[in-house]
Amino acid sequence: MDIKRTILIVALAIVSYVMVLNWNQDYGQAALPTQNTAASNVAPALPDTAQAGNTGASADVPSANAESSPAELAPVVVSKDLIRVKTDVLDLAIDPNGGDVAQLMLPKYPRRQDHPDIPFQLFDNGGERTYLAQSGLTGVNGPDARSSGRPLYAADQKSYQLADGQDQLVVDLKFSDAGVNYIKRFSFKRGEYDLTVTYLIDNQSAQPWTGNLFAQLKRDASSDPSSSTATGTATYLGAALWTSSEPYKKVSMKDIDKGNLKENVSGGWVAWLQHYFVTAWIPNKSENNIVQTRKDSQGNYIIGFTGPALNVAAGGKGETSTTLYAGPKIQEKLKELSPGLELTVDYGILWFIAQPIFWLLQHIHSLLGNWGWSIIVLTMLIKALFFPLSAASYRSMARMRAVAPKLAALKEQHGDDRQKMSQAMMELYKKEKINPLGGCLPILVQMPVFLSLYWVLLESVEMRQAPWMFWITDLSIKDPFFILPIIMGATMFIQQQLNPTPPDPMQAKVMKLMPIIFTFFFLWFPAGLVLYWVVNNCLSIAQQWYITRSIEKATKKAAA
Repeated sequence: MDIKRTILIVALAIVSYVMVLNWNQDYGQAALPTQNTAASNVAPALPDTAQAGNTGASADVPSANAESSPAELAPVVVSKDLIRVKTDVLDLAIDPNGGDVAQLMLPKYPRRQDHPDIPFQLFDNGGERTYLAQSGLTGVNGPDARSSGRPLYAADQKSYQLADGQDQLVVDLKFSDAGVNYIKRFSFKRGEYDLTVTYLIDNQSAQPWTGNLFAQLKRDASSDPSSSTATGTATYLGAALWTSSEPYKKVSMKDIDKGNLKENVSGGWVAWLQHYFVTAWIPNKSENNIVQTRKDSQGNYIIGFTGPALNVAAGGKGETSTTLYAGPKIQEKLKELSPGLELTVDYGILWFIAQPIFWLLQHIHSLLGNWGWSIIVLTMLIKALFFPLSAASYRSMARMRAVAPKLAALKEQHGDDRQKMSQAMMELYKKEKINPLGGCLPILVQMPVFLSLYWVLLESVEMRQAPWMFWITDLSIKDPFFILPIIMGATMFIQQQLNPTPPDPMQAKVMKLMPIIFTFFFLWFPAGLVLYWVVNNCLSIAQQWYITRSIEKATKKAAA
């Protein structure tokens, strides 16, 4: 019967494993786009709704007055001829109507590892989602504030590309109205995900010109396309901004639903966050801007800023600019662009532990060149750091194991009298100098490090699609064959055999189930995190086995 039961259990385990593998193959990966939007030059009309009696501009254009809300007019006719721009790290499309960045892809970051030819798409205006970076000139004479709609710019070419050996690319869009000539200039740099948007105003009219620069990010409520975790913990998807009192202030979609935010901020930034990637408008550090959030009639969420008034005398020239970052959350680069922008790499409440872990992991990687081996070395260093604490705990557990026969004798002696049994156990622990809670210490010490490393692996774009070896080709997602979680469960079982058996039968049964429960939980954890836990368990087993063996030898020697 025992053999038949074992065969049935093994067969059930194999069938369950195959079923989980098939489920993972069918539903475990992000879907690819139905078409290559990079090749599409069609942009839908801006989502404006007609309202009677409006005297303002498009709903996409904020008012220069902080007390006023943007009005909405009839739909604006959008040009179908997008202006394409390619650098070594950006592939984007600019809509001539308003000069917005309507599409943007990241060639260095494939959407899926098994399709390296399909880049990850960050901005998309009407394909899979609505997400774009808008900017313009509003205010008294701003061309974007006209009742006739946003300006239709003209460019010398329909496509631009950063050539080999070229470090900078400049794209000029031109527009003239009422004697004022405008140039909206996009400046790109090789290897950089930030670009500068500059407005050059040449006022050839007989009247002074006044306007305000605005820049904003508009996104719908669709899910995060870069999120791949199935652990039930999603990374933050929403807006954020910098203020003098809060260097990293989240403004979620629910917050925007509740009401609009308006603040006066000197410098700073406004951003939209998603898993691994961030987009941000960064105004001039010395300017005082009105930062605001709102929701348009189509349900899109908008966060942006409006700068101070720019005055250009008749016959004079003026200039104003801002910076747009659209790319991966690379902390060093973000910190250079603006203070606090690096905090968009959100490690949660344990950031003070996670940040040093990432710093150390990054330095180890600079030596080894492989994130998997870097995690292993990091685990060994963390284990060495807590070695004295773990050793004290394992000694306590080894003594518990050594006195197990005495505990069994006490249980037979006192029977069902729990009060006397507890009193006798405490006297025995005191006599043998055993801390009954000492075995919990290693886990309690490891949990903050474990949770911090979890967020490091989840939030750090450096881990995205980072291979280790063999079948582990992406440490940031689950093991595709669940081999590491199974090994982790096996190491937990071995470690459990080294621990003393709990005197309570129910507790003993629960402890036997723990390896199975943890294995199931870890199936969908990032492979890098499971690798950390496997290595940590193996080191703990070696340390605990050595200490237990030493104490058992000493106990036998003393008894002899």
